[in-house]
Amino acid sequence: MQDVHAYYDLAPALKGVSLEVNEGEIVSVLGPNGAGKTTTVHAIMGVIKVKSGKILFGDREITGKKPHQIVELGISLVPEGRLLFPQMTVEENLNLGASTPKARSKYSSSLDSVFLLFPRLRERRFQAGGTLSGGEQQMLAIGRALMSSPHLLMLDEPSIGLAPIMVEDLFDRLQKLIETGIGLLIVEQNAVQALRISQRAYVLELGEVATVRSSSEFTSSEIISSYIGG
Repeated sequence: MQDVHAYYDLAPALKGVSLEVNEGEIVSVLGPNGAGKTTTVHAIMGVIKVKSGKILFGDREITGKKPHQIVELGISLVPEGRLLFPQMTVEENLNLGASTPKARSKYSSSLDSVFLLFPRLRERRFQAGGTLSGGEQQMLAIGRALMSSPHLLMLDEPSIGLAPIMVEDLFDRLQKLIETGIGLLIVEQNAVQALRISQRAYVLELGEVATVRSSSEFTSSEIISSYIGG
């Protein structure tokens, strides 16, 4: 993202945000409610329009492209709240993630990879998504996003509603994804877990980048202040 400005109606949501994610890197986006974290991933995904600035993916500019076009290019989003289809089975939900021609051609290998990362989903593959536990539903939402074979996976608040032990396990599994060369951009309110697995972190305040540095350089007081502003 290069100096990206975006609005909700007439209210500015992003005011000159610049950030980058490299191949095989995990980057966290932290900040208080209303800081622009979700707006950032929605702008990348083409869900909201960018008023000015550029969004580049590899050597291509994707500013203004439709969400389905961005998925085809190799970016996938795990939305806040999971947004599963509760009456459909685990496998049917995963099938929906492989919607592009490229993803369909790799369906079997992608499904095997998802089941390797989340063995519980293999056990539940014929069970309705709405009957899974919260942690299993989050695994399913991530698995669905991975079925499109993305080069960049974005996750919006993946720890919401999960027990601490489940959060730690989930983040350990996310960390394994970078071994495949995929990049991860994680919007997260659990700053401790996000900083534990990420290489760099951006702190947003009121739609602007307040701080960016190596995750290991953040102090406990800075983590706290990133959620109360200032």
